[in-house]
Amino acid sequence: MIDQAELARILADEGMWTFAYLDGHGDEPQPAEHSRRHALLDELRKCGAPEADVAAVDEAVTADAGIPSPSVLYLLVRDGRAEVVERFLGERLGPEQVGYQRVPPALPLVRHRAADIRYIVVEAGREGAHLRVELAGRAGADETEDVQGRTDSLPKVQAGGWSHRRYQMHSEEIWKQTQSEVADALEPIVLEYRPRFIVVAGDVRARQLLEDQLPPATRAMVIDVDAHTKADGSDDSALDQAISFAVNEHLRRELSDARDRAAANDSRSGVLGVDEVVAALQQAQVDTLVLSSRFLGEGGTVRALGAEPWVARGDDDALGVRSVADVPVAEGLARAALLSSATVLVDETDEPPAGEPMPDRPAPEPFAVLRWPRETVEVGTGGGE
Repeated sequence: MIDQAELARILADEGMWTFAYLDGHGDEPQPAEHSRRHALLDELRKCGAPEADVAAVDEAVTADAGIPSPSVLYLLVRDGRAEVVERFLGERLGPEQVGYQRVPPALPLVRHRAADIRYIVVEAGREGAHLRVELAGRAGADETEDVQGRTDSLPKVQAGGWSHRRYQMHSEEIWKQTQSEVADALEPIVLEYRPRFIVVAGDVRARQLLEDQLPPATRAMVIDVDAHTKADGSDDSALDQAISFAVNEHLRRELSDARDRAAANDSRSGVLGVDEVVAALQQAQVDTLVLSSRFLGEGGTVRALGAEPWVARGDDDALGVRSVADVPVAEGLARAALLSSATVLVDETDEPPAGEPMPDRPAPEPFAVLRWPRETVEVGTGGGE
């Protein structure tokens, strides 16, 4: 998985890149998949991609990564070698893109990576628990661990009387001890992976006992899901919905926080509009760039520069730095932000539901949260002594 530093290295490189952003394996019949793959390769050849790059794309596309449909594939290839191969669960965010050029599109990757939120799932039962560390939008788990407690406890349903009560107390103590062991196993995983939240599902009493054993800081991250996922024939839909809701809530909080920070200091901590954002990027003043998903398709270009300040509106604004290429405005802003170690967020909330037309209103302008506030310019009456 590529990190921001490696992505910035790629974006700063002025060489040619073959790129593809497209749907992963689907449920189409094999002849349709075969036809789609060959159309992709033909399109890359028309764009001028070297045959070695085309072959590398073909190999990545045909590789079975074991990811369920729908999925998305993002590729960057050079000299016949796939430098970036990223696969994401879910639908595409925007149109397919393929080509061969100096500045590859980074926003498809940025949009999917925004939801790369690490979390822990704990499926608790009275006999133990299954723990796994996951990354939203990705298949598989980063780490899994099973905690097996004592198995000599007896079920609570027994004959009545004092013997029944003794069995209950005995079982309860063993269940409590088991969840203490689960809590002990969970804590080092929390410290290592720093999850955004912890989803706890499974047997209701096991969940209660486990949460009672957790330190306050860890307990504050817990999202309790009333789903007995460890039971035979159980339905995981409640767990999946809870995870999806938690991820979306985190993304909404990030955007809300960015808006609040931009509005601080009487709005001197933020800038709004392409010209203002470009000027801030040229001063390496941008901490967080926020783009609306609808703005990504807006017309116009900016200059992608080969060195700092990385972006310009035109030749007069290039500050003597050589231009690499003219690129779409949103891509140029995102590239400059990534190259100056800023965060890039895309607000997906303005997208209409599938099948509905785009809203009949202008796309929200980009804005940026600044690393230091803009200076206040006082307007006076002018004149001298």
